[in-house]
Amino acid sequence: MLSGLAECRNLLVRRWGEMGGYWGINRTMAEIHALLFVSGEALCTDDIMAQLHISRGNASMNLRGLVDWGLVQRQHRLGDRKEYFQADGDVWHMFETIMRERRRREVEPILNAIERCRAIMSSPGQPATAQGEDFLRRLDELRRFLSTMGTLFEMVVQFGPDGIDGLLRLAGAGVPAGRPASGQPRTLETRLAAAPGAGGRPLSQNGRAGDKRHKSGRGGRKARI
Repeated sequence: MLSGLAECRNLLVRRWGEMGGYWGINRTMAEIHALLFVSGEALCTDDIMAQLHISRGNASMNLRGLVDWGLVQRQHRLGDRKEYFQADGDVWHMFETIMRERRRREVEPILNAIERCRAIMSSPGQPATAQGEDFLRRLDELRRFLSTMGTLFEMVVQFGPDGIDGLLRLAGAGVPAGRPASGQPRTLETRLAAAPGAGGRPLSQNGRAGDKRHKSGRGGRKARI
């Protein structure tokens, strides 16, 4: 009979595997990552094969994938010819790694395609048509949306886990919506500046306005570009 801890580990590994497809990896790779994460220690390929009941080839292939993603690191031990693997135990850093890799693999190719399409449509000799103008407008909206999401991600990374608490408190306090007197939509910056207690000053990592001390991400680590 499994202990409570073993049962909970197995449950998390299964559910993590089912979730893997949502962030761009296959089920086995996600299960290996979950196993390494919940184990809290480095495991060799034999350990992973035994616990997940998978072949050596399957384990090796997916471990290489996790190393490529930056989610797992190889380790070597003196007097042991086996390779060991350990997952990053920092959940915040894991989130950052996953999001950066997904953006590199999925979002950046779309942005490059948009720029290529704009260059073609703007080249000499291309007739100006209503359909072409509508196409460019849609491209611009898509590019603006993806760029905004990228900016928000960088903001989340720079604020770090402590600073996000401040942003959540700010959101819970009721950032004013609507439009300013000019009739123009409020930008993110103007809404943050108008938030209760902000006084038009930027928020620091701990959520207080006007504090210029700023740390980022993992123990003050600067966000990677």
